[in-house]
Amino acid sequence: MTASVATPPPAPLRPGPSPAHGPAAKVWTVDQFHYLGDLGMFEGRRAMLIHGEIIEEGPMNPPHAIAGEKAEDAVRAAFGPGWRVRVHKPLVFGLTIDPGPDVSVVRGAPTLGPHPTTAELVVEISDSSLGYDLTTKAELYATAGIADYWVLDVAGGRLHVLRDPAPLPTGLGGTAYRTHLDLGSADVVTPLAAPGAAVRVADLLP
Repeated sequence: MTASVATPPPAPLRPGPSPAHGPAAKVWTVDQFHYLGDLGMFEGRRAMLIHGEIIEEGPMNPPHAIAGEKAEDAVRAAFGPGWRVRVHKPLVFGLTIDPGPDVSVVRGAPTLGPHPTTAELVVEISDSSLGYDLTTKAELYATAGIADYWVLDVAGGRLHVLRDPAPLPTGLGGTAYRTHLDLGSADVVTPLAAPGAAVRVADLLP
């Protein structure tokens, strides 16, 4: 019996130009990115797809891993039944974006079908990536309409809570969060989609 072989997706969106125009980066689609992941190409490399570019964060250190586990437990307890808590799972924003958040919370029960395209809460665990998570990823999540975005600063022992996404003034383009709460380990935060719950920042930190 001959083993079946998965058919690869089409070539990247924008192949290299003619030599007269110089080199150009390839733009990968979400389908291509997921196909490469299925082949094991990103094992242990924490890859994400941001505007068609594959970005890798490298191996996960122990504080990041412990914070991720604690965040998952705390968020799962806060939201309870009727919610999907997804850890390092795809979250697809259009054709060329899948940030693969550390934790995302989606309404409803797991069903067979396309990957989610929105979430009620996204949590990113930051060690060396704090600046990136508070700028590039914040703009990405705001543009996608994620109403509640948390960035856990492992090294600094802080939780950044970003809310109220809104378009920037005319001419600037893009979308940004209008509210940015900087919380310490003694503080408590309530998820927007779970108003009856309270999450202690200390319970998220390693």
